[in-house]
Amino acid sequence: MGFADQRFSVNLSILFTELPLLERPAAAAAAGFTAVELWWPWADSPTPERSELDALRRAIEDSGVRLTGLNLYAGRLPGPDRGALSLPGEESARFRANIEVATGFAGSLGCTALNALYGNRVDGVDPDEQDALALENLVLAARAADGIGAVLLVEALNERESPDYPLVSAPAAVAVVDKVNAATGLGNARFLMDLYHLAMNGEDLPAVIAAHTGRTGHVQIADSPGRGAPGTGTLPLERLLDQLAEEGYGGWVGLEYKAGDRPGARAFDWLPAAARAAR
Repeated sequence: MGFADQRFSVNLSILFTELPLLERPAAAAAAGFTAVELWWPWADSPTPERSELDALRRAIEDSGVRLTGLNLYAGRLPGPDRGALSLPGEESARFRANIEVATGFAGSLGCTALNALYGNRVDGVDPDEQDALALENLVLAARAADGIGAVLLVEALNERESPDYPLVSAPAAVAVVDKVNAATGLGNARFLMDLYHLAMNGEDLPAVIAAHTGRTGHVQIADSPGRGAPGTGTLPLERLLDQLAEEGYGGWVGLEYKAGDRPGARAFDWLPAAARAAR
């Protein structure tokens, strides 16, 4: 087994960022990849102009790559925000307005995974109130995702980089997944297992994989420390991905790391060209 047996998707919101967004799908294709994923590309707008959506859709289609994952509106990302769905008031309303737009865009490209970042805790607001709002919005998103045959992902982040984000362990994120599935009866809420964030939280990654692969809908990787390419840190990523496969995970592995001083195609020197095209 090993890296050559995985199905990799390039996150175009953190890689190829030296290029304009509309040029990144073609750059990923030129580097040998056939799948890409994205954070919500319009941080200031949950409902961008149709022309902007159409331009990005054409860029993806014309490049010949497949969109395998898309974040729902999450506020300023990269930036201080970590999602909007648990924030009362305007941001929650913006998240709800985004659901139809994002699912429509994803569905038009055959994308079957939507990631809903939970959002930071808000000073002066009861956490139970935020959690109730989060469940309400996640249920709406899960139903919309089901309408296009997609899963809804819930992600744990790391406490060091996201100190106000409440889901900072695999069990915390999986508990939310279970609540959403219980509320909808659809079973399409899934855990997004980001090995970098979990490692930064000090979790036992083999134990997490053994316990939660069955509820996992997507995996993302970066090495730790540093959030760089595999091989730049200390995580045994090849071995961990092998364990995931042994536990039955056959989905996409998102490359969500920083290129550092090796931008462009050089950011993928660790991965043989023959292993980049998903089979």
